[in-house]
Amino acid sequence: MRNVQIIDTDWFFTKNPGAIPCTVPGSGDGWEAVSLPHTWNALDGQDGKNDYYRGRCRYVRGVARRDLPEGSRFFLQFDGANSSADVYVNERHCGHHDGGYSAWRVDITELLADENLIAVDVDNSANDRVYPQQADFTFYGGLYRDVKLIAVPESHFDLEYFGSPGVRVVTEVEEDAHGGPAAGKLLVTAYVKNLKAAQSVRVTLLDGSQTAAEVSLPSSAFTAGERGICRAETRIAVHGVHLWNGRKDPHLYTVRTRLVESGETLDEVSLACGFRGYAIDPQKGFILNGESCPLRGVSRHQDRKGIGNALLPEHHREDMDLICEVGANTIRLAHYQHSAYFYDLCDERGMCVWAEIPYISRHMPGGRANTISQMTELIVQNIHRPSIVVWGLSNEITMGGDTDPDLLDNHRELNALVHCLDPTRKTTMACVTALDIHSPILHIPDVVSYNHYFGWYGGDTSMNGPWFDRFHETNPDIPIGISEYGCEGLNWHSSQPRQGDYTEEYQAHYHEELIRQIAARPWLWATHVWNMFDFGADARAEGGEPGQNHKGLVSFDRKYRKDAFYAYKAWWSDEKFVHICGKRYEDRAEDTTEVTVYSNLPEVTLYVNGQKQETKRAEDHFFYFEVPLAGTVSLRAEAASEAGDSFADESRIRRVSTFNEAYRLKESGALLSWYEITAPDGYFSLNDTIGDITATEEGARLLENLMEKLGGAKMAGFTIDESMRRMMNGFTVIRMLNMLSTMTDSVTREMLLALNSRLNTIPKP
Repeated sequence: MRNVQIIDTDWFFTKNPGAIPCTVPGSGDGWEAVSLPHTWNALDGQDGKNDYYRGRCRYVRGVARRDLPEGSRFFLQFDGANSSADVYVNERHCGHHDGGYSAWRVDITELLADENLIAVDVDNSANDRVYPQQADFTFYGGLYRDVKLIAVPESHFDLEYFGSPGVRVVTEVEEDAHGGPAAGKLLVTAYVKNLKAAQSVRVTLLDGSQTAAEVSLPSSAFTAGERGICRAETRIAVHGVHLWNGRKDPHLYTVRTRLVESGETLDEVSLACGFRGYAIDPQKGFILNGESCPLRGVSRHQDRKGIGNALLPEHHREDMDLICEVGANTIRLAHYQHSAYFYDLCDERGMCVWAEIPYISRHMPGGRANTISQMTELIVQNIHRPSIVVWGLSNEITMGGDTDPDLLDNHRELNALVHCLDPTRKTTMACVTALDIHSPILHIPDVVSYNHYFGWYGGDTSMNGPWFDRFHETNPDIPIGISEYGCEGLNWHSSQPRQGDYTEEYQAHYHEELIRQIAARPWLWATHVWNMFDFGADARAEGGEPGQNHKGLVSFDRKYRKDAFYAYKAWWSDEKFVHICGKRYEDRAEDTTEVTVYSNLPEVTLYVNGQKQETKRAEDHFFYFEVPLAGTVSLRAEAASEAGDSFADESRIRRVSTFNEAYRLKESGALLSWYEITAPDGYFSLNDTIGDITATEEGARLLENLMEKLGGAKMAGFTIDESMRRMMNGFTVIRMLNMLSTMTDSVTREMLLALNSRLNTIPKP
């Protein structure tokens, strides 16, 4: 019988691997005792210096034969080793893997002695063949997920094909033409190593503890293949199947597959599955089990403050609880394969998932084999999951242009691979905002989505909806969605929020606008907020807190739900609530201030210092009140459900004579901050927008010369076409150049000061 042992304790770690040791080194001499999950970048990968350690490190652990579980063949399973790894047993090399986010195994049977030393070299160094190498997140190194020791008999389900479970489970649903119960179809393929004539495979479909169907496959039903693997498949009809219906009813079955000999179970694999039918229509959007189901949700990165990517089950559960609380029904699991445990949670909670590989930002001619292997691992390890509805081919891969024949061919090969491995699901890709809507690459995947940040990275929020209208009109046969949109919000505050100020108020305003525009376009097949949580991006030096991307609806440590979180909860969640915005913005230097309340109830009453001020109704769930300020003001917002249940929230604000400077962004890590910039009245400065400056002849000439020096039509890897220029017009010059400074050494403080001096001589019209 299969035995699985998690070996996450008693490891030793060093950043200075020399010769493979023959004995466990113990602490000291550069070694430290660690437990898994572990990353060596938990701190330096989040401090904003863009200098986190990337290199080869080593983990070692002793294993005695007497402590091994019972079995004839022994495998090590690594659930995540970022990003390349080599395994040694008793100083002998026995396995290599490229790709930091999927599970993989090594057969160590022939190398075992009475006493054994396992050494694992993990390497997250930069290279030109393993994805990702260029992206806006930290590539944490380490054995950051579980390591398992698996013992099986000589005859067992195959453990050596891209980390798959050795059993392939695919479900389909056939709708009844007369409106009766749907019929489910279950296809199970078993792959057995060293199958014997007296053995059989028994497939049982369980609905809870009840047997829904059962089939036995004798050894004569199997066909011999490579590596001593025998293969057989069975199709099972399930009448009156209980559908997996997303958040409404995520009903799961279990497929238990057993290898049996003389009534004894030799090996067993159990996989959860669900029966659901779905379609993605360019005019109707996402359809689940025959009903319209617009996918509205979030993207998720897996890391945390001070922990990096070395997460425990309770971290994954907390993330899922928060995503469910906001009311999302879809998650884009960016930009790589996530933990199997988190996929389990997606199945159980009814999330519709976009699963993807880290083929991102920069196409590498030497990386094609890695895209193929990572996609194969993603699919064969997760094909049974009802939550996954699309496989993502790439993210923003056309940053350097969309005409490279090798890039296009790589996508065609990936797309064909996905449909070969899984004919039941769609392919998709996340397109960078500058990708032309007539690009041929848009016709490779089945559906597409765009990453757009109008209103944050240039442009304004009003540009989002019309852009998608234009795409929809131009490409009526291509289902279109929004794979990323968002803006950064930290603990900065303003009563006049503006693009680029990093205030919680502007972030809330931005999302209010996007929510309205998305709601007016139900044909958008899926929309994913970027991001559910703040995450580590060590190259960033923005918002006064370097090393992070702060577009999350929830803070990096998961301790604080930002106001924008509640804007989405008001639209998506059935949990009744009232939320007063601006709780961290207590001191206000105005006679009258706007107070915003979010609620999914139709009517809200605001009380000021215990006195009823006003009752408002709002179809869009956003309630705005004007409140006079004098001294300390207590606020209470109340609403009632149709059933008569009462819901309320409270906060307080205080009138101050001058603006509290603690609320104003102080850049940390930027080459130059806004308050260091001289801005004479009537003249331009770095604090003015590119659009305003280029509206003048002299300003346009100055900035054109600057762009030519920084790369002209290609700048920091981006192709600057007309659509990109329009978007950039909304940037202030300082904001654009501070951002570029994280991607190129061409932008210096001295250059910024000299440019500002020139701008100070150009009069505003």
